[in-house]
Amino acid sequence: MLSEHGIKIAPSTYYEVRSREPSKRALRDTQIIELIAAAREQRFVARFGARKMWLHLRRAGHDVARCTIERLMTANGWQGALRGQRTRTTIPDPKDARAADLVDRDFTATCPNQLWVADFTYVATWSGTVYVAFIFDVFSRMIVGWRAATSMSTQLVLDTLEHAIWSRRQAGITDLSGLVHHTDAGSQYTSFAFTTRLLQAGVDASVGSVGDAYDNAMAESQIGAYKTELIRHEGPWRDVEHVEFETLNWVHWFNQERTHESIDDLTPIEVEAAHYAARNRLIPTG
Repeated sequence: MLSEHGIKIAPSTYYEVRSREPSKRALRDTQIIELIAAAREQRFVARFGARKMWLHLRRAGHDVARCTIERLMTANGWQGALRGQRTRTTIPDPKDARAADLVDRDFTATCPNQLWVADFTYVATWSGTVYVAFIFDVFSRMIVGWRAATSMSTQLVLDTLEHAIWSRRQAGITDLSGLVHHTDAGSQYTSFAFTTRLLQAGVDASVGSVGDAYDNAMAESQIGAYKTELIRHEGPWRDVEHVEFETLNWVHWFNQERTHESIDDLTPIEVEAAHYAARNRLIPTG
């Protein structure tokens, strides 16, 4: 009995507590914990912190408070993936002529294909280092081009640019005049071959002028998401084909399903669809 251990409590109170039904809050918590656990079984979603998990569940039709998600994730020891430090991959070549810095760290755009930012990173595999390059549209955060290769060469970034041009053509965008393509001062991006291809496509080259991480902060941030959400949490990586295939899956998810706080918690594809729908409503039909 409890009284034998110095706890003065009436037997009737003890049995009442034992037989009491779970509270509405406890039952609701159980339901939400099951939702979170099920979501964490999904690829990429498992790396979400409380805020993104809250958005994910709300987009799936579950009316739940953000503070509740934070409380339950903390209680269950669930946390989002933490980003690692950025490793520098692009090295300037002092002999190359540089384009002007047309961005000056102002990473804003009012429509798609106004400003692209580009960078690349590396992935360690069993067969050697693989380099993965990306081009992001600043307006929508859409990944418009990406490629993977075993060498950190001009050809890698050229192929990524060609992919971006092709993907926009597939979407019906054939005129890229007025577009600014911004990078850091890596030799791959300041090479004659790369700058010539930009000119041929009617795209203005822009290269960061200061030479620190803030010069190309948006591209570095997006690549940080790639490393955090895919590379550091899956693997081991076998070779370039393995990295390429799984990056393809991540890019599709990133463009179609991943929300971004900077674009009102929408996905890149939703932002571009909304932009073109609004523009079409303004175009006279007469």
